[in-house]
Amino acid sequence: MIDLLRRLLAPEPARLPEPDAELALAALLVRIARTDGLYAAEEVERIDRVLARRHGLDPFAAAKLRTEAEALESEAPDTVRFTRALKEAIALEDRIELMTALWSVALADGMREAHEDRLMRLVANLLGLTDVESALARQRAERE
Repeated sequence: MIDLLRRLLAPEPARLPEPDAELALAALLVRIARTDGLYAAEEVERIDRVLARRHGLDPFAAAKLRTEAEALESEAPDTVRFTRALKEAIALEDRIELMTALWSVALADGMREAHEDRLMRLVANLLGLTDVESALARQRAERE
């Protein structure tokens, strides 16, 4: 985790290897869930499901990855660096899928607040996605 933090803090971070990209994605999911100051059980469950589905993990492995991500997120740099590292590690079409996953976590607690919307708009922009792509991702997340 220390190496990943060091890479995220580098002025020009290198492309993340797959395990680090998975952990950075999980930490971004945790950051989205914690944005409103409430880390609800529904959000935790949604993060575990996203990680299990995206990485082919069993429930125990997904929960373990989320636990590591919670620690990383609490020590990590700003959201910009997370997102920049993920943008470099993930192809554009996969970033759209990632945005759907992020929206599913943001919406998991049944509340949608202005500061969450602002963070989601920032993340979409930093991932190189348009507001329209983000809105479509949100609509997919709402249907799931």
